[in-house]
Amino acid sequence: MSRVYSNLSTIKISNYVSPRRETFTLWMKSLVYHGNGCTVYDSNGQIVYRIDNYNIKRSKVVHLMDCNGKVLFSIRNRKVPVFGHWDGYKWSYEGVSSKEIPWFQVKKIHNVLRGDNVNYYNVILGCNSEASCYNIIILATKSIKVVDQHGGLVAEVKQKQASSGVLFGDDVLTLVVEPHVDQSLVMALVTVCGLIHHRI
Repeated sequence: MSRVYSNLSTIKISNYVSPRRETFTLWMKSLVYHGNGCTVYDSNGQIVYRIDNYNIKRSKVVHLMDCNGKVLFSIRNRKVPVFGHWDGYKWSYEGVSSKEIPWFQVKKIHNVLRGDNVNYYNVILGCNSEASCYNIIILATKSIKVVDQHGGLVAEVKQKQASSGVLFGDDVLTLVVEPHVDQSLVMALVTVCGLIHHRI
């Protein structure tokens, strides 16, 4: 069986944007025993992101952390009658924090008639704006695409496949992020998708 995770050695992440396409492995499990969450590995098998909800499933607030436990984003589920949305708060450790004002917002698009098995979500950066910066497309195959406002692919999530062609279990996914994209923001959006499907 192929190895899904590596040792728990940590690396220091100073930049979340790469000039190259990057591939990550998402293991929809927490590192905490009997905990809920997600652990993300880079192509070298090093932990880069994690979510630990401990024994709480379907939490209304989750925290996306780096490998050292530093919170990058807090994501809150804002359930309101009929239309819900998810607010993302970016953490800052330099005196300026946006824990009160959402840094991004994800809302379901309810008027799209492109098929019953596809769900569309708007992503608005800077919640004082009404302009959509990204769209999230969740397909019936459980794959996820993040596209920009022109329809260009930003990131994609699908079930992980071994080089031999054998698929891993449903809880092991591959995330591919295109060059010059904030990988921590993409991971925060993928976290929202995990909340939508009650997987985190």
